Amino acid sequence: MKGLIGKKLGMTSVYDENGTAVPVTVIEAGPCVVVQRKDNEKDGYSAVQLGFENQKEQRLNKPALGHFKKAGVDAKRILKEFRVEGTAELNVGDVVDANAFAEVNYVDIIAAGKGRGFQGVVKRYDFGGGRASHGGGWVRRTGSIGMCEHPARVFKNKKMPGQMGAKRVTTQNLKVIQVRPGENLILVKGSVPGANGDIVTIKEALKKK
Repeated sequence: MKGLIGKKLGMTSVYDENGTAVPVTVIEAGPCVVVQRKDNEKDGYSAVQLGFENQKEQRLNKPALGHFKKAGVDAKRILKEFRVEGTAELNVGDVVDANAFAEVNYVDIIAAGKGRGFQGVVKRYDFGGGRASHGGGWVRRTGSIGMCEHPARVFKNKKMPGQMGAKRVTTQNLKVIQVRPGENLILVKGSVPGANGDIVTIKEALKKK
């Protein structure tokens, strides 16, 4: 299984074998514990449910707490499922760490992008705005959005001011620069969605092997 839950720690730079400084994002990858195993016979698909970061039991409701008690593992704050092959030898209670990516060259990372709050169209969609002289009177606005008498409405999906960011973002084909199993760290080239401390999902790249 080439999938883990991790935490974005921040960015730095390291030197490659040619002495070139490479910008990298440091991700704390696991350790994750297998909380539940799903199979084709019972659930219709094969997957494992991983838990990441311990959670105080008093912060969980009874169904969630019973889920962890049944598995015989400590309560976890984050739960995510990862599809696996039917023959994967992973059982409840097993621990998955950064070693899972020891032989992986490229990864896809999924996270929620930074929230930017309510923004106008210039910042949100890079609109040009209106003229600043010769009677313009509007600089950072959308311009016309209507359709006169027919169809007399604003079309759906019109680019308008609104909430920006805080959406699920997938960055594909990030090169794995280093894997440090002893520290549970994975260093990937370039930037990763989200702020420092945000939870990320790491998967083996689908489009680049």
